[in-house]
Amino acid sequence: MLGVRDAIPAPRDLAKAEFSTLRLRLLKIAARVIETASRVRLAFAAACPEADLFCSLPAALLMPGGP
Repeated sequence: MLGVRDAIPAPRDLAKAEFSTLRLRLLKIAARVIETASRVRLAFAAACPEADLFCSLPAALLMPGGP
């Protein structure tokens, strides 16, 4: 969870959020999971406020040396 919070860009309000807030806003969401042979895609509801953050988190987490 520390790595996820550190990967969130500083201007976002979740960059300094507590773990319970991250759990509610990032982990406990409804999304359709579409799994193919080469990738896993997530389909969010149109009203999901954190969908853009989900798109940027995997790349930020894979960067060597952190965000």
